[in-house]
Amino acid sequence: MGVLCSVIKFENLQELRRLCHWGPIIALGVIAICSTMAMIDSILWYWPLHTTGGSVNFIMLINWTVMILYNYFNAMFIGPGYVPFDWKPEKSQDSMYLQYCKVCEAYKAPRSHHCRKCNRCVMKMDHHCPWINNCCGYQNHASFILFLLLAPLGCIHAAFIFVMTMYTQLYNRISFGWSTVKIDMSAARRDPLPVVPFGLSAFAASLFALGLALGTTVAVGMLFFIQMKVILRNKTSIESWIEEKAKDRIQYYQTGEVFIFPYDMGSRWKNFKQVFTWSGVPEGDGLEWPIKEGCHQYSLTVQYRAMEDYSGACCPLNKGIKTFFTTPCTEEPRIELRKGDLILVTRGLKHWMYGDKILNSAAEGARVRGWFPRKCVEKCLYDVETDQEFEGEKKNR
Repeated sequence: MGVLCSVIKFENLQELRRLCHWGPIIALGVIAICSTMAMIDSILWYWPLHTTGGSVNFIMLINWTVMILYNYFNAMFIGPGYVPFDWKPEKSQDSMYLQYCKVCEAYKAPRSHHCRKCNRCVMKMDHHCPWINNCCGYQNHASFILFLLLAPLGCIHAAFIFVMTMYTQLYNRISFGWSTVKIDMSAARRDPLPVVPFGLSAFAASLFALGLALGTTVAVGMLFFIQMKVILRNKTSIESWIEEKAKDRIQYYQTGEVFIFPYDMGSRWKNFKQVFTWSGVPEGDGLEWPIKEGCHQYSLTVQYRAMEDYSGACCPLNKGIKTFFTTPCTEEPRIELRKGDLILVTRGLKHWMYGDKILNSAAEGARVRGWFPRKCVEKCLYDVETDQEFEGEKKNR
C-alpha cells in the first residue's frame, strides 16, 4: 500500500470521495474476495514454503493483485484530464468550429466532450466509467486499459487455483467430516496437515469466488477487446459512434462524400503509441492532435454556410414540395438564416438539418439552435495549407 500511495498523487483529499460510490465498492469487493480466497486456497493446494513452484505461484498471485490495484487507482485518481477553464484556440478564427461550454466557460477542444457526471469538459473523452467513478480519457486511458487486461489474467489464475484446491481437497479426503483433510500432490506430500481447514464454508466461499472470477474474466475481457479495437484505430468510443453516424448519414442521403477519420495515423503501432508510452505519460497535450494528411483538427465538426435566405417558417412554401411536406414533427424551433451565415450541424433528416447558427455578437460562443432546410446550406471545407476556410463547390441537388 505504501508503494501505491507514493505513486498516486492526489490533488486534494476530496478525490477520496470517489471511493464512496457503488462502482468502486463493488469493484474493490470483487478484487478483495478473489485475491483473499486465492491466497488461502493456494496455501491449501500448493504450499509456497516447501517447493519452488509453490513460491512462484504465490508470488505471481500477489503480483497480480498489486498490479491490478495500481492501475485501478491510477485510472480513478489521476483522472482523464480536463479542458482548462476559459480555454480558447490559439487562432481566433478556429473558434467558429468549436462548441462553447457555458458550464466550463471555455470552448470544447478537439476530441473533448462535456461529462454531466464530472461536470467538466474531458480531454479525449472515451466514456464515464461507474466502476472507477470517473471518466476515462486522455490521461488515464492507458491505466484503464491495463486494468482491463490484468483483471481477467489475474482472475484466470485465481480460477485455476480455486478449481485445483476444490479438486484436491475433495478427491484426497481420507476421513469423514468436513474439517479433516489431507493433500496428496504430484509435487509434494504435505505433513503435517494444513493449518487452514477446508470445511463446508471454505468450499462454498471458493465456489462463490470461482463464479466471480469467471464472470469478471468474461465481462472485463470483452470490454478490453472493445477498447483495444478503438485504440488501434486511434478513436474513442464516442468518436466511433460519431463516425458510424456520419457514414450512415452520407450513405442514406447519397451525397457522394467520403468520410475520413482525421486522427487515424494509418498504422496500428502509431495509434497504439499515442496511448501507451514507456513513461506512462500519453503523447501530446490533450488539446491538439496529429492528423491525417488532407484533414485538420476540426474535421469532425460539420460546418455549413447558408447559400439562401430562410425566414424560419415551420413549413416554407418556397423551398420545395419535399421540404414542405417533410418538416420535422417536433416542437424544437426553426432558425432564421441569411446568406453567408455559418451553422454547426449536429444531426439531420433527408431534407432538414439541425444545428447551431454562429452569431456575430460580442458574447462568447453565442449561438442559436434549431432546424433549417437542407436546401439552403452548403458544406464548408477547410484549406489545410493556408488554414483558411473556403466554400465547397455547389453540388447538384
